[in-house]
Amino acid sequence: MRLLIVGPQGAGKGTQAELLTKAVGIPHVSTGDLFRANISGNTPLGQKVKAIMDAGQLVPDEVTQDMLVDRLAQPDAEVGFLLDGFPRNISQASWLEGVLAERGTPIKCVLLVDAPDEVLRERMTARGRSDDTPESIDRRLAIYHAETSPLIEFYGEKVARIDGVGEIHEVQERIRKAIDALD
Repeated sequence: MRLLIVGPQGAGKGTQAELLTKAVGIPHVSTGDLFRANISGNTPLGQKVKAIMDAGQLVPDEVTQDMLVDRLAQPDAEVGFLLDGFPRNISQASWLEGVLAERGTPIKCVLLVDAPDEVLRERMTARGRSDDTPESIDRRLAIYHAETSPLIEFYGEKVARIDGVGEIHEVQERIRKAIDALD
């Protein structure tokens, strides 16, 4: 089962991805985790990412894509995976579709976990992180709506819309029902 989870920050994607991957036995492939693992492992890609981030720049798509290709080639991802944090825009999604098509392993379902912006703002503010200022939250939501939301149209019928409002177990139940409906 090859899945993609998308949605704005604060929607609970990471929490839901962890629960789901444990339940269905596929790896949770988070680009943020890939960056951290490569940096802490001092891999050649990790050294490149660290230098870029230390310079205050965004990691180029090619570097992220190299890490992703390497991760998806690992044995535990043969049975499937849940991608989290990639793709974030149409260009990345087109690249990913091409890579997966070459392997004959297309994305089966895109889980769109969403909530109203007011709820997302409340959740992110409640986390108490230093980078969760009202201005930065609004900026991240604006970027999501401008760059990531178009993925919904890109993936079309593969998208399962999940209401991200409610208790963690309620949202997980909605996700599981959406996946069960695929079979």
